[in-house]
Amino acid sequence: MENLFRLVDHEDFFARRCIMVNGPVIVGAGPSGLATAACLRDQGVPFEVLERAECIASLWQKRTYDRLKLHLPKAFCQLPKLPFPQDFPEYPTKRQFIDYLESYAKHFEINPKFNSSVQSARYDETSGFWRVKTVSTTGSTRSEVEYICRWLIVATGENAECVVPDIDGLSEFGGEVVHACEYKSGEKYKGQKVLVVGCGNSGMELSLDLCNHNASPSMVVRSSVHVLPREIYGKSTFELAVFLLKWLPVWLADKLLLLLSWLILGSIEKYGLNRPSVGPLELKNTQGKTPVLDIGALDKIKSGGIKVVPGIKRFSYGRVELVDGEVLDIDSVVLATGYRSNVPSWLQEGEFFSKNGFPKQPFPQGWKGNAGLYAVGFTRRGLSGASCDAMRIAQDIGNVWKCETKQNKKRTTAGHRRCISQTF
Repeated sequence: MENLFRLVDHEDFFARRCIMVNGPVIVGAGPSGLATAACLRDQGVPFEVLERAECIASLWQKRTYDRLKLHLPKAFCQLPKLPFPQDFPEYPTKRQFIDYLESYAKHFEINPKFNSSVQSARYDETSGFWRVKTVSTTGSTRSEVEYICRWLIVATGENAECVVPDIDGLSEFGGEVVHACEYKSGEKYKGQKVLVVGCGNSGMELSLDLCNHNASPSMVVRSSVHVLPREIYGKSTFELAVFLLKWLPVWLADKLLLLLSWLILGSIEKYGLNRPSVGPLELKNTQGKTPVLDIGALDKIKSGGIKVVPGIKRFSYGRVELVDGEVLDIDSVVLATGYRSNVPSWLQEGEFFSKNGFPKQPFPQGWKGNAGLYAVGFTRRGLSGASCDAMRIAQDIGNVWKCETKQNKKRTTAGHRRCISQTF
């Protein structure tokens, strides 16, 4: 027994294995996690942020293409408590957004535990705490650390893992196959015939980038898609949609948006882009599918610079056969097939999150679960949705924190257990 107590007193031994966090643990240091941390800081609540990469916003820093800009005006993309610099353009570049996030973390003194990959998180009903197990790497050193906390905030987001479809014959293709997360610029594809699989915002923009670098892209469009102009007569389409929804039902706002889009873009059906039967706003609300905001790809499609093709039947060496029987010779393939949540792979919980890694309750109820579990950045409403979640979560935890802090002040301060990070 005496040896056991000596072991407990060995602080370094336990610091490497179990850490008690006096406040919430936030999993993920992307925009959602940073926004939540900033709002908690504003509430005076301590926290710990765990991030599997070695930097904040790893999706933006490591898995985005060079020409990327925010698709929405900066007013709808800034995080709580700190706006974008005034000299930033209306649609900040990738580099500008990363600089903003880094200054945001510095301003609110957010210092994540980098290279900390969460292996599992479960709620211990006996103790009333969450147990978050991580594997941390620093150089060649690997260590396992378990964080114990009262509140767990899932901020890994909608785009944690790449979606790579299983396409017949792809392994036999022989040429380069990359996911959009690995694509940086069309410069390396100059003179090549490139098949872009996917027609969302990424697929459209990568096809445009390839075309601008003198490649010959063919874009696979398997299903219907809404393409809207990024701006309508000088006004952001997104901002216009927000305004319309304040006064009109969704169905009528959709009809007006589609009418205005037709006036600007003309008919897109004759170019192989069929619109869904459901309007863009209703589709976004019910299925989470984001309309494409055109920034020039449609002109390239109309001029023949980007070829629109139907679904894929199979690949063979250097070729792809389409569902309509056409066979194309291609040099490379870019999979703009999206991302998915990775929450089911590590969170041991089945009431709040569904099997697809999203909260079961739709927006705006999907931010709070039971037993101190929260979710931020799963609204399918971009950065503005994540900011909304972050403020609600911080307010909810902050109310409890302040109430308990007041009660503790009334008691004797002897033996007070509150501290930012306590090892045991």
